[in-house]
Parts: sequence; structure tokens; C-alpha cells
Amino acid sequence: MQEPKGRRLNDAQRLRGLYAITDSRLAAQSSLSQQVAQALAGGARVIQYRDKGGDPDRRMREASGLLQLCHQKGVPLIINDDLELAVQVGADGIHLGKDDPSIARARRRLGPGPLIGVSCYNRFELAVSAQAAGADYIAFGRFFPSSSKPGAVQAEAGLLRRAKEELHIPTVAIGGITPENGAPLIAAGASMLAVIEGVFGQPDIRAACERFNQLFEDY
Repeated sequence: MQEPKGRRLNDAQRLRGLYAITDSRLAAQSSLSQQVAQALAGGARVIQYRDKGGDPDRRMREASGLLQLCHQKGVPLIINDDLELAVQVGADGIHLGKDDPSIARARRRLGPGPLIGVSCYNRFELAVSAQAAGADYIAFGRFFPSSSKPGAVQAEAGLLRRAKEELHIPTVAIGGITPENGAPLIAAGASMLAVIEGVFGQPDIRAACERFNQLFEDY
């Protein structure tokens, strides 16, 4: 069921589980919509549309199509980095990095309903600032070597433990996460595991998502 317009999606129940992030490079053998449909069937709790390409018309079409697909399953679609795209398609939120618009500007443009997530890398002080500025969730990583961002800074599980104790918004772990290494991150305090290659780079996307979600059963 689609969320009522303007309702915040940042409750602990919604932001828990698998956070699947698309990658156009991994959509060569099937369409992006087919991949996302498989991820949703496997239980992905959030989909992030991440595309660094320069074709705005294509990106608009893809994001609009994925938004409809996600809403059929009651799952929020988050746009990576591109605030204007998020506004234009009426996305459920935006994920911001260090070179993106401020949380305040994003909130002014998006209105009160959509989610705002913020990358905090390996810096806890960024998470504290993001929460104070009104972020709905924060993300730490990378925790393991990542083919998507091989040069990303190393984050430690202690960040997740500290966030669980000191913050009151969900925490997302990202970076090289697999069903084999993800459980300790959940145990440390991760509300969600954000995954690109471990979902969309797998031959059976639905089964991959199911394996990730199984990790949350014990926590």
C-alpha cells in the first residue's frame, strides 16, 4: 500500500532491513525495473536510485518508473544525490553526501514528508550534526572493501554501537556488505544494510535479498 502523502517514513519499523541501491552498470543483462522488481519480491525495505549518468531524460523516466514500482509494494524510493530529480518525480526521499545540498535546503525543497538520509563516512560528529539538522537516518561506511567505491574511507563497527547508544535516528551500514559478513554490523547496531553489488550483481536478486533479510531475524 502506498504511504499517504506527507506522512513521514522514518519510523523504526520501516527503516529496518535491506536497503538496496541500484547501479546502472549492473543492469546490462536485464532492465533496471526488472531488477528492482526482483529486489522488492525478495523483501528489500528501501530502494535507492543511484545513477551518475548524464542523461536527465533517461534518469527521469527510470526514477518515475521505479517510484511506481516501489509504491505498489509500499516501499520508499530514495534518490541519491540529485535533489532536483527527487523533487520532480515526487520521490520518498533524498540521500545526501558531503558535496550535496544541505539538509535545510533539501527539506525546504522536499517539504515535510520525504526522508532525508546523510552519508557520515567514518565520522561520528557528522552523524550528530546531521541528526541535529533534521536528518531521518544516517549512514556509515565503507565497512568492507567495496567495488563501487574502492577509495572510500574505512569505518569501524564501534560507530554503529555508539550511534545506537547516543542517537535516536536509524543507522545504515554500507560498503562491501554480504550475507556472510553483515550479521556483526546488525549486532553492533545497524538498522539497515545498504547493498549494491551484493544484491544487483547477483544471478538471483530475489534470493540474495532474502538471505540479507534473514540476518535480521535474530536481532
